Amino acid sequence: MPSALQLMMEAGAVVKIVLLILFGFSAFSWAIIGYKFRQMTLAARQSDEFLNAFRQRRAAQDLSVLLATAKARPSSPLANVFQAVFTDHLPRHPEECRRLVTRYEALESAKLESRLTFLATTGSTTPFIGLFGTVWGIMDSFRSIGASGSASLAVVAPGIAEALVATAMGLAAAIPAVVAYNYYLSRARRLTIAMEDFSEDLLALLAKPS
Repeated sequence: MPSALQLMMEAGAVVKIVLLILFGFSAFSWAIIGYKFRQMTLAARQSDEFLNAFRQRRAAQDLSVLLATAKARPSSPLANVFQAVFTDHLPRHPEECRRLVTRYEALESAKLESRLTFLATTGSTTPFIGLFGTVWGIMDSFRSIGASGSASLAVVAPGIAEALVATAMGLAAAIPAVVAYNYYLSRARRLTIAMEDFSEDLLALLAKPS
């Protein structure tokens, strides 16, 4: 019985192109999955570290130490918001403070959710790309049946097997992408909620007279 690799090598030109496209989607998806795992893990750990430091020192308003702590944790959205606010020109009006903090929150949220759209696109499109390859392969099989004048299993089975590899490859690309998208989106939203809670404490600190 031929292996999956043999079936891919023996497939028609269109099916091979489809398989190459699916392989590209899959490879890029796995690269993003690895990158986002590292990014989210660092963001969560450094955010916890910075938040602990912030809670310990905010009563004393030791801002220079907190700023150094924030600079040492560039992967933390909380630290980045704090650093951006205190290195920007600080407005005095509370509403201007809130707008400034909200703007940096949005930038950090976008950073957390960056590249996730590609995973969503992979999960939604690769099954259909694989299905296209399967349909095309089956059409080739039927043309082979017409040319040979025989509909025996020995004639039909190899072509259909080659075609179904495209569907399998499409699912193999889509399933990890969908799982990773949902997982990382959930982690990004948890970090965003933590950042929004921190921002309220930060605004309270900004409102205190210096």
